[in-house]
Amino acid sequence: MNRFLGDLLRLEDVREIAGWNVAFAADWAARHPLRVLALCLVCMVAAAWFYLRRQPAVRPAYRILLTLLRGAMLSLLVVLLADPVLRVSIKQAPRPLLWVLFDGSESMAIEDELPAEQRESLANATGIGAVSAGGGASAGDGPHARQDYVAAWVRRDKNNVLESLAKKFRLRAYLLESAESVRPLDIEDPANGRLDRGRVADQLTTGGRVTALGRGFEDLAQRHSAGNLQGVVVVSDFDQNSGPPAAEAAAKLGVPVYTVGIGPEAAVDLAVDMQAPPIMKKAERAVVAVTLRQSGLDSSAVNVSVTARPLDGQSAGQTITVGTRAVTLAEGTTTLEFPFTPQGIGRHEFVVETDSLPGEVLEENNRTVREVNIRDDFLRLMYVEYEPSWEWRFVKEVFHRDSLVGMRGFRTFLRSADPLVRSSNELFLSTAALPRRDFFATDAIFLGDMPAATLSSRFCEMTREFVEKFGGGLVVIAGKRFGPGQLAGTPLADMLPVVVDGGEKPRTDREFRLKLTADAEVVDFMRLGADDAENRKAWDNLGPLSWYQPVTRPHPQATVLAAHPNDTCSDGRTPQPLIAIRRFGRGEVVYVGFNETWRLRRKYGERYYRQFWGQMIHRLGLSHALGSQKRFVVRTDAQKYESDDTAVVTVEAYDTNFEPLAEDALPDRAIVGRLLRPGRASESTEPDLVQLTQMRRGVYEARVPLTEGGEYRLRIQDPLTREESEVVFAVTTVSAERRSAVRNVALQKSIASQTAGFACDLTSADEQLEKIEPQPKIEQTVKNFPLSMTWLCLGAGLLLMIGEWALRKGVNLS
Repeated sequence: MNRFLGDLLRLEDVREIAGWNVAFAADWAARHPLRVLALCLVCMVAAAWFYLRRQPAVRPAYRILLTLLRGAMLSLLVVLLADPVLRVSIKQAPRPLLWVLFDGSESMAIEDELPAEQRESLANATGIGAVSAGGGASAGDGPHARQDYVAAWVRRDKNNVLESLAKKFRLRAYLLESAESVRPLDIEDPANGRLDRGRVADQLTTGGRVTALGRGFEDLAQRHSAGNLQGVVVVSDFDQNSGPPAAEAAAKLGVPVYTVGIGPEAAVDLAVDMQAPPIMKKAERAVVAVTLRQSGLDSSAVNVSVTARPLDGQSAGQTITVGTRAVTLAEGTTTLEFPFTPQGIGRHEFVVETDSLPGEVLEENNRTVREVNIRDDFLRLMYVEYEPSWEWRFVKEVFHRDSLVGMRGFRTFLRSADPLVRSSNELFLSTAALPRRDFFATDAIFLGDMPAATLSSRFCEMTREFVEKFGGGLVVIAGKRFGPGQLAGTPLADMLPVVVDGGEKPRTDREFRLKLTADAEVVDFMRLGADDAENRKAWDNLGPLSWYQPVTRPHPQATVLAAHPNDTCSDGRTPQPLIAIRRFGRGEVVYVGFNETWRLRRKYGERYYRQFWGQMIHRLGLSHALGSQKRFVVRTDAQKYESDDTAVVTVEAYDTNFEPLAEDALPDRAIVGRLLRPGRASESTEPDLVQLTQMRRGVYEARVPLTEGGEYRLRIQDPLTREESEVVFAVTTVSAERRSAVRNVALQKSIASQTAGFACDLTSADEQLEKIEPQPKIEQTVKNFPLSMTWLCLGAGLLLMIGEWALRKGVNLS
């Protein structure tokens, strides 16, 4: 009976009709249903008055009949205006949702060289011998792309597991072909609403440049509503190479994830990786570490070469040999170290290459590239402080011994220092508000415990411009005497990672231990030591702190890295921030709520203290051009491109006083560069001219179409100094998806285990997926079914029948 009523009302899986009633949907009738009854009575009275007073010649019996007929017709119109509905309370168990996520990245286009047994097993499981991925003729015995096997499996006629799942679940399919989101697939036949296997298979492309499974799961989680989702089936090679961790993102879905793998678990392959310091100092020895990972190539001999190539300057494009070595591959991984003492400066591209060995599936991963910045310059730090503190003393000592800062790079303005000392000792600055050309040559600024009266508006405004426009770094260190509240109402207040109101006092009532937040794990200067255990040991060494400077709250755009374990902000919920960081414009601002990080030296000397401040200043100071080089900076929006991309070249130009260089001061009102395309010798070939036009004051931009692969070199002359800046960028057709020839089985199993799902191959997918049984949830809902048309038809039909009968009797119905 329930099924009959469900079919009558066009409802799926009806378990019980809990009740029903008639109601009105019109607002005026729904709020006061008695209005409908009252209006119907008015209609009946009006009809009676009409026939009793206006139709006296009609026989009494017919007058009564016509009164009822006219009153019913008018009442019917009232009811129709009230919009009557049949309200049915039902209990139903709709089929749960099951999502299927297909990998659409380029790695799915790899044609694996598989043993005959594996090819036969895949052919039997997918039916690819009977129908190709495109729906054409027999696929033959040759190698097929991974997506061809998946498409054939989807399209297969006999015992198709997707059709079986579609009977038990409401299927939804998606394709992962972007680093940002998934794309829904159209899986139903428009004619009958059923699963169309061919339509699904035709949409399985391989155009994605990266495999971002974690981001795909996050996108699915945003689509996850109260739709009774029971699980997700993922068909992929699980070669994750972009985005957040996949297993953690999958676990946030809260449902089992069933992973179906395609691609070999092992293959004959050699892959190289390189670890090189991002910054090297000219004439100082550095080490480039090379890691060789291989499978199926034990005891094979291979030659490894490491070279460097300047990317800018007059020597751009020349090859520097770092080292070559012949090695015999051991099982698993082999690590090599190549010492290197750089002689040039600027951006360099380090390249590691190995021989291609017989039987390798992929050769693209035999080469890897890293960019390293080699500097002969030094970082320029300015420490602004009211009076000497332990933090000031130890920071000064750390950077005096730092190879990238040294004695030349550290300068300080100490407000309490004797003016004679400030003028005679080169360590000290006579003022914090230096001339613009000197101020903006600074790379990072420390602002200690300063009273508001000593901070000039010129210093505050230049500091804001330094961070926002020039990408400089600012570190604000709270002191016990004045505190960060002194910055309230200054141009610096809006830059801080915390919100201050000027009334806070240091809290000294009880000791506490600083508590690291989860975000601290991904910030370099908060990671002390070599691993998690040593990081905890280093921060525990800080010991209990006796005071800190409270703030109103963290800024909404800030990332809190360390917080108070107990005290909260004004909202009573947010822990008081002790270390926080915030991006402001092109630079970053770091806030430290106490000036006692020197306690990190307590047991281990400068080891962790130097690492904390060194990594912070390297982050803040090396994220932009150094010193006066900030005056004329040439950038591209990327360092690697693919064919048919467009490179955006930007020049930030300032005059000698670091004021924006306006187009009125330039010939032709533009900056002109010379572009050398791939394969063209700079001496014998006329370069292409690239005109950079002003986008806003001091900023010039051009777009360069990249139509061919290879190396591009762009030279742009500084219109003031006539010095030439050169940038080199590469256009390649090699995708990150081609760096691994094997399926990432470890990730596949990790995703399944963390979500209570299962992992299987495509060859056994049918058997495993058939085991997924729906677990429907009983839902009680109320459905409204309009009754207006039914009432109209029945009422009109009845009126016509009675009217026809009355006419036959000769009654005047006017």
